[in-house]
Amino acid sequence: MNTTHHLVRLLRRPAGLPTPDDFALVQAPVPKPEEGQVLVRNTHFLVFPGLRTLIGSETRDVPLPPLRPGDTLFGPAIGVVVDGPLRKGRLVLHLQGWREYATPGADECRPLEGILPDPVAHLAQGSAAYGALTRLAEVREGDTVFVTGAAGAVGTLAGQIARLLGAARVIGSTGSPDKARRLERELGYDAVVLRGAAPIGTQLAEAAPDGIDIVLDTVGGEQLTAAVHAANRGARFALVGALEGQLSPDRAGGSAPAVLDTYRLLARGIRIAGYNGMDHPDVEAEWEARFGDWLRAGDIRFPYTAVHGMEHAPAALPRLIAGRSFGAAIVEL
Repeated sequence: MNTTHHLVRLLRRPAGLPTPDDFALVQAPVPKPEEGQVLVRNTHFLVFPGLRTLIGSETRDVPLPPLRPGDTLFGPAIGVVVDGPLRKGRLVLHLQGWREYATPGADECRPLEGILPDPVAHLAQGSAAYGALTRLAEVREGDTVFVTGAAGAVGTLAGQIARLLGAARVIGSTGSPDKARRLERELGYDAVVLRGAAPIGTQLAEAAPDGIDIVLDTVGGEQLTAAVHAANRGARFALVGALEGQLSPDRAGGSAPAVLDTYRLLARGIRIAGYNGMDHPDVEAEWEARFGDWLRAGDIRFPYTAVHGMEHAPAALPRLIAGRSFGAAIVEL
């Protein structure tokens, strides 16, 4: 086994959006597990937009600890047990990504027992989309669903989930013509609103002439504003992200104001709620069971963009923020 490994640390708090220079690829001794800890050789870890908030200065209400200069980044990771109280060679899921070797507590590791046909799919961010569409928005047969940020880690799964739950028409939004084509050709979106091509409201009116029944929002901002105007009476909005604020160079990642027409909300009886997985502890197991069945049947795809090697990890978050990923962004070691 190697005596040293690489990890990614926050070098400084970004001024605006992060750049690769805000992170450092550091070589350090492979850690030795203490009592109750497991030494894990990581094989994959997730790059997620929430890191933008954790390295910023607005971390109020965030359930994860903030990151300060000198800290090692963290996040969901998959790895192989090398030493410790768990069986050697076992695949586990834990939260010490952004390093080649990790030492989570044995109680912080989740053994992966073949629930999903591909272990990497455990890094999919579909649980929030599934929970929001079953617990808050409650998709019904024949619904028209609008997913903002449809080419992201949540959105690429949300549209497919909505269809499998009975939606008749699924509309997404993205800022890239190439991603729009992929959403329609590969993931079954019926129409895609292209940010910047024309007013969002105008495009929504064309894509959903009979209105929208459900909105799964990962973005906020003008897209959420426009969705309220396009909503039918009794529409259900589930908010699962706030990328408009997290990815703004003018904000610190912890706020995302949006203008909503409260008259429309009242007159049309529109329901809006934010989804938090901690409020629905039963969702994760239910989602994994259905996700596994859908994957095996070929009914759903897990799109992700692979980042190969730790040497490219410092640039992975800036690339994600710049929109250079389709689906999830995953570093492969």
